[in-house]
Amino acid sequence: MRRAPDDVPRMQPPTVQIDNPAWVRDAVAWDAVYATAEDRMRLAIALARANVERRTGGPFGAALFERDTGRLVAVGVNGVTRLNNSALHGEMVAFMMAQRRLGSFTLDTPHRPAHELVTSCEPCAMCLGAILWSGVKRVVCGAAREDAARVGFEEGPVFPESYAYLERHGIAFVRGVLRQEAAAVLERYVREGGAIYNG
Repeated sequence: MRRAPDDVPRMQPPTVQIDNPAWVRDAVAWDAVYATAEDRMRLAIALARANVERRTGGPFGAALFERDTGRLVAVGVNGVTRLNNSALHGEMVAFMMAQRRLGSFTLDTPHRPAHELVTSCEPCAMCLGAILWSGVKRVVCGAAREDAARVGFEEGPVFPESYAYLERHGIAFVRGVLRQEAAAVLERYVREGGAIYNG
């Protein structure tokens, strides 16, 4: 391999920085106790809605909680278009933030409470894979896969067997929590001209 001439600027490898938009910090009641699935889902939907209103990403929000106490650990909003990164779905960002906060690549560690993911829409194929390795014990979903498909989002190869596999590995699923409210965020996003980046 030949070396570039000394007068040619050398390309530096890119770096990737992942974070939620700045508005998230002040939009979340970090010290609140989210006692019910509905309380937790309202937060995920509020994050998705604010992401649409502020035009900082796709219409998806997620939050990680201690399953039994309702203590909030981390949140994530879709950052695909904001950060030009197809991996930055709300669930993926929430996992990254939670694992960073806890200093662990898994949320399933000894002497720590069980965790659950609450997401404004049923997960796509990528996020289902991440759920398996994240360490969460329960996933609570708002809008259905069909709601996302109806507005143009392609959720990938997700099958009943996908859920059965995860359930066999100890991950419980609850679907349809505040579904209409969550689906309304998807519809608003499309109505306001939001990009369908994986359709």
